[in-house]
Amino acid sequence: MSKIGVWMAAGCGCVALAAVSTAAQAQSRKAGLWEVTSQTSMSGGPTNMPQMPPRTNQVCVTQAMIDKYGGPTSQPARGNCQMTNVSVTPTGMTANMVCTGQMTMTGTVQTTFVDANTTKTTVQMTMPMGQNTMNMTMQSTASYKGADCGSVQPLAMPATK
Repeated sequence: MSKIGVWMAAGCGCVALAAVSTAAQAQSRKAGLWEVTSQTSMSGGPTNMPQMPPRTNQVCVTQAMIDKYGGPTSQPARGNCQMTNVSVTPTGMTANMVCTGQMTMTGTVQTTFVDANTTKTTVQMTMPMGQNTMNMTMQSTASYKGADCGSVQPLAMPATK
């Protein structure tokens, strides 16, 4: 798989990671099934890539995720990510993210708590690619769907410092 393909796969995982992460008050977020719709755009690197079409994923949020982060957080499919400098307010959350493994990425996460059932998140990541730098921006909206996750398995949580 090319580096750009790996980058795109990791980006999709990061969206799920950030879409409903860390709530201001754990009790305001709900454990259960969330639907995350995201759109990713990339620039830099050897060539600029067009904005990707929106993608929708189902995410299962466990009580442990609510207790620790306030919502779903996960490792991207191809990397170990760590969240640092997490700052939570009544209206949202910000954090830095560093991912290592097949690739190294750094960036920021900013989530706005629209209400108890909706969040909006922006993830901005950069990755060195030779003498270029690939930039990725992911915009997502997450909506609570219900307490039962059905067959959707919870995502793995990243480490925090």
